[in-house]
Amino acid sequence: MSPFAAVVAESGWRGQRQLCTVWLNCTDQLVIQMLERSPKERAPTRVASVMATLKARIENRALAPGARLPSVRALAASLAVSKSTIVEAYERLVAEGEVTARRGAGFFVAGPTRPLMLAQTCEPREPVADWLRTHRAALAADPDFVQPGSGWLPESWMPEAGIQRALRDLARDRAFRKTHYDSAAGYEPLRRQLAVRLGERGVVASPEQIVLTDSTTQAIDLAMRFLVQPGDVVAVDDPSYFRLLPLLKAHRVEVVAAPLTPEGPDVEALGVLFAAHSPRLYLTAAAFHNPTGLTLSPAVAHRILKLVERHQVVVVEDEIFADFEPGPPGTRLAAFDGLERVIQVGSYSKTVSAALRCGYLALRPDWVDPVIDLKLATALSSSHFAAAFLHRMLTEAGYRRHLCALRARLADAMGRTLTRLKATGLTPWIEPRGGVFLWARLPDRLDATAIARLALGEGVSFAPGPVFSAAPDAHAYLRFNAAASLSPRSFDALERAMADPRARVA
Repeated sequence: MSPFAAVVAESGWRGQRQLCTVWLNCTDQLVIQMLERSPKERAPTRVASVMATLKARIENRALAPGARLPSVRALAASLAVSKSTIVEAYERLVAEGEVTARRGAGFFVAGPTRPLMLAQTCEPREPVADWLRTHRAALAADPDFVQPGSGWLPESWMPEAGIQRALRDLARDRAFRKTHYDSAAGYEPLRRQLAVRLGERGVVASPEQIVLTDSTTQAIDLAMRFLVQPGDVVAVDDPSYFRLLPLLKAHRVEVVAAPLTPEGPDVEALGVLFAAHSPRLYLTAAAFHNPTGLTLSPAVAHRILKLVERHQVVVVEDEIFADFEPGPPGTRLAAFDGLERVIQVGSYSKTVSAALRCGYLALRPDWVDPVIDLKLATALSSSHFAAAFLHRMLTEAGYRRHLCALRARLADAMGRTLTRLKATGLTPWIEPRGGVFLWARLPDRLDATAIARLALGEGVSFAPGPVFSAAPDAHAYLRFNAAASLSPRSFDALERAMADPRARVA
């Protein structure tokens, strides 16, 4: 760990070292960059570097108003500078009003809490490995922009005819209240339908145990608001869905990473992690994990739930890709657990429409009312229109026909993408039994971030491993969306980038 990373760890962010470095310690990277520049570009003094580090931590709220700064001796040792350098930096911060000095007590952060700006709290060196820039670019992309690294299906794969029919039916339904807020828990007919669909996957939940939200992300956010406080520890899979990272950052929690195997989480490592960090939550997915595509095995699921019970951890299980499952329902933690210590979340944005913002939580009965209270406090109501529309989509015969066709089409796309990946020299981490994602390793000494940057110049967007993981070997991986990788431009751009000397690790 660098001296600067040690300061962040000392301040209470006890997450895995790599996670701290990338997610929570980006302001220190800024200082490291200044120290590594040429003499003409270098920061004027070490005092200025120390001040920049502390100001950045105050700006991103790692140091809140009233927080005590490290002692002069401790900070000097952490940053490998003299005590006089730290004293001078503290004195200048006092003069600027950033810090106050209390005789006999030390130095403390002054002023009101700064607004949380995620773009400032973590600004990686490489823009194409930055989750925020990646997502903005993907959402604003030109129609001609090819996105083999995207997280959704092409528009032409969605059930256009069924969407049009459901919209017409809803518009003509005089009984449907088109201008009112929804009920507190959400549209009851949809909750009944979701209870049936969860039951088909072995998850027993009454309609009263289901709370509708405007997305899976909002469902996870409500679970976080209900169960964790700033400073609590949350465990996530490594690699993990990149949009979890800013959500965790916004909740001010400490993050630890659970490494994955092709069968699911590494149970031995997970046990060590639970014992060492006592996480309040563990966020995971049992089916078609994003970005790896893995599906949990029953044996691993059983061992995870034993750990969860032993260490009193709550699991949030993401089911957003459940309808991609081609055969009989696979393993679900919520099914084995009976929703005792597992909350299941999901939505239909991947199989119906990304414009449809309608998600859900399924949870134990005594947690329902407190979660609804949080929903009312933060959003008042979920979308009544979206819920009624989704109910019509799920209950008409056309949706199941759409799923059958979609699964067959995905299986074909997966096979074709796997063949092309291997021919190009990449090695799939696993060959998923369904879903959309492939996690593939580049040949030796090729850097995924550099390849993504080179391909972006050709209008092709790849998803490099560092977006999903801070592990040392993440730079060697790319995530592929099989449905979005069929354009010849995808692999043409990939091959040219791989042949470029600039894509090689120095």
